[in-house]
Amino acid sequence: MPWQDEIERTFHQRKQQNRWRTRKRLQSAQGRTLNIDGQSLLNFCSNDYLALADHPALKRAAIAATETFGTGSGASHLVCGHQELHHQLERKIAALVGAEQAVVFSTGYMANLAVPQTFLGRNDLLLEDKLNHASLLDAGAISPVKMKRYPHLDVDAVDQALTGSNAKRKMVLTDGVFSMDGDVAPVRRLADLCERHDAMLVVDDAHGFGVLGANGAGLLQRENVSVSGNVLMVGTLGKAAGSFGAFIAGDAVYLQALIQFARTYIYTTALPPAVAAASIAAIDLIKSEAERRERLHSLIKRFRNEATDAKLPLMPSQTAIQPLVLGSEKNALAVDALLRENNILAIAIRPPTVTAGSARIRLTFRADHTDEDLDQLLAVLISDSFRRLLQPEEAE
Repeated sequence: MPWQDEIERTFHQRKQQNRWRTRKRLQSAQGRTLNIDGQSLLNFCSNDYLALADHPALKRAAIAATETFGTGSGASHLVCGHQELHHQLERKIAALVGAEQAVVFSTGYMANLAVPQTFLGRNDLLLEDKLNHASLLDAGAISPVKMKRYPHLDVDAVDQALTGSNAKRKMVLTDGVFSMDGDVAPVRRLADLCERHDAMLVVDDAHGFGVLGANGAGLLQRENVSVSGNVLMVGTLGKAAGSFGAFIAGDAVYLQALIQFARTYIYTTALPPAVAAASIAAIDLIKSEAERRERLHSLIKRFRNEATDAKLPLMPSQTAIQPLVLGSEKNALAVDALLRENNILAIAIRPPTVTAGSARIRLTFRADHTDEDLDQLLAVLISDSFRRLLQPEEAE
């Protein structure tokens, strides 16, 4: 069968399953409201949790860096692309999360791919939570080690696997905050377990960095787990930090290993100087403006209280990610459309991103959402129109 025919067959199948995806074209900056196709929509679907992506301080820093250093870094870090700004950013990240060293990567995906490939060999053991992000699962799939996935948040299963393994090197790789469910990994228990078994614990805290912890350092800080010894932290700069790129932090010996051996670090162009400068400004704001996190968590608390009273299909998340599980793809798309009719953007998440039967609206909150914004969202979700959309599936 010709290539094009086969591809078009998969297109038809995905459309029949209500799983076809489309891109939305924004005509505005990231913010509390977005302009899409001339419609102003309340933004309840971005990962810009601290509302920093359009912050004047980040924009000024990026402009100044562009004027001084130009638009591109010109090469990889190990050739001539490692700017002084990259060095400053790494030092600020390490200080914030309490690590000896941090290394900046071009994307979170590339940072995650780097870890198993650098530290594990064919006869070693890699354990991953079944609900890990695709980048973590891909990291395991393409590394030489054979990956084993344990039931979601099941520390006992991890203990059993580590106890029963004769592998020389063992690693547990997990999300910190799970991106589709919004719940968090039991990192304190996992850290204790990994220390007992001399295993490495790697936590991808993409959705916790900037949002959780006393200083915004993330889930590990909140749970009093040091980013040292056998613990590595991966974080992203494109979510709460409002910029772009990612980092890995930990003891200097492990970070030097990444610089020397991680293919996704060695063989790619360094981040543009403007991006590094914007990220530095974001780190400063994360440290100095705790009120952004406080406002965000007060919004989450209020939403959960009122949504629980209204018996909405919430998941047990206390983070900025608040999924409403609606079951079928058809229901999720219908609620997506209802929200947009009411000038709210919150996207239907469907398989294969989530498991079959758990399609959902993934609501996310921002520090600059107002009480009136939350009123508007809740009004739609407790309306008769919302309830009617769910009735056909409930009756089956």
